[in-house]
Amino acid sequence: MTTESVPLLPRPIVILVEPQLAENIGMTARAMANFGLSELRLVAPKGGWPKKGVRETASGATHVLDGARIHATVGEAVADLHYLLATTARERGQMKRVFAPEDAMREVAARGGAGERVGILFGRERVGLSNDEVSLADAIVTFPVAPDYSSLNLAQSVLLLAYEWRRAAGLAVLPFDGGMRSPPAAREAVLSLFESLEGALDAAGYYPPEKRGGMVRNMRDMFHRMQMTEQDVRSLRGALRALARRPEES
Repeated sequence: MTTESVPLLPRPIVILVEPQLAENIGMTARAMANFGLSELRLVAPKGGWPKKGVRETASGATHVLDGARIHATVGEAVADLHYLLATTARERGQMKRVFAPEDAMREVAARGGAGERVGILFGRERVGLSNDEVSLADAIVTFPVAPDYSSLNLAQSVLLLAYEWRRAAGLAVLPFDGGMRSPPAAREAVLSLFESLEGALDAAGYYPPEKRGGMVRNMRDMFHRMQMTEQDVRSLRGALRALARRPEES
């Protein structure tokens, strides 16, 4: 299982600092794979590496885990990068640019397009990043969360940024569009359907004679608003035939 090979541009690297829970690392890998990211770096994961249960929570995104690189320090993990973002929910009093996720990922996509290697730094589950770790970053990315509950799960944070990166990189194409699989009905077929339907309704005594003209026009307009396909017309004609059958023919 691999990410897309087109376009061949550097993609942001996800860096988790001292992650503790196997579930969070596995779900981070899954979130990355969902949106086409694959390079994961772990800084001094608590309890060592690999962690029991991490592959199960990755839900198939094991290629991300298999390629994960382990580093002893944040400095070591970011040494080869050209640009680094730090995620935080708290104002740190540092003179850095602060991005919302969509703006941050536009910056990341642009730098990736220029061939730069970009990393996104995520902190510990309970306490996040230290001020010293934030100071290593070029800019901060934070989330417009509700002020009375600003804490995000680690994997959720990765998911949100991975999604925004995919949008910014122009790769956010829906896997299906729900478009019509049958061509529009020809006018001849629609008029034939009207003739059959109106004949059946006449036989059933549906139209009061004095109102027939207006009711017919209203019903035709209703079907025109549907912009019927060939399959729609076939289905309706089949339903009319079934309703018109005599009981002994059923």
